[in-house]
Amino acid sequence: MKTKQIFMAMATSLVLAGASGILLAHGNEVGSAKATLGATKVSIDFHRPTLKGRDLMKLIHPGDLWRLGADIPTTLETDGDLDFGGTRVPKGKYFLMARFVEPGKWTLVVSSKSRQTYEPSAKLAEIPMNVEEGQAPVDAMDIQLTNVAGRGNLEIAWGTFKLTASFASAK
Repeated sequence: MKTKQIFMAMATSLVLAGASGILLAHGNEVGSAKATLGATKVSIDFHRPTLKGRDLMKLIHPGDLWRLGADIPTTLETDGDLDFGGTRVPKGKYFLMARFVEPGKWTLVVSSKSRQTYEPSAKLAEIPMNVEEGQAPVDAMDIQLTNVAGRGNLEIAWGTFKLTASFASAK
């Protein structure tokens, strides 16, 4: 009987820890970002990889598609249609990735499939990102999502890079 009580107490603790965001996969902190654009609510969920002294540019190569996070794919969820550079993305849940095109050039990719199962036909939108280098170093990747003059502004900071992209609620 005591074994069953101990097991139930442990299971309850794990459920509560997971629900409160304390439980970490592979030790990477969970992150989220939210913004409202007009009546459209947008959220991004991700796990924050850490550089731990490594050089970001030695981890990724031109042409690489990066899943924008650690452990699990980074997702974007919206309750209204969005416009990414003239491409309409219907309301729903999608995967966010970044493509390192060449030094100083990155794009944001919205896909119906994660990096592990990605194929070109899964890409819903791909837009250029503004790249700022030489920023104060950020060890644990961070994603911020804000409403700037009615547009969604997505900012990714990691290493000495800051990547930004803009999108809008589709009319």
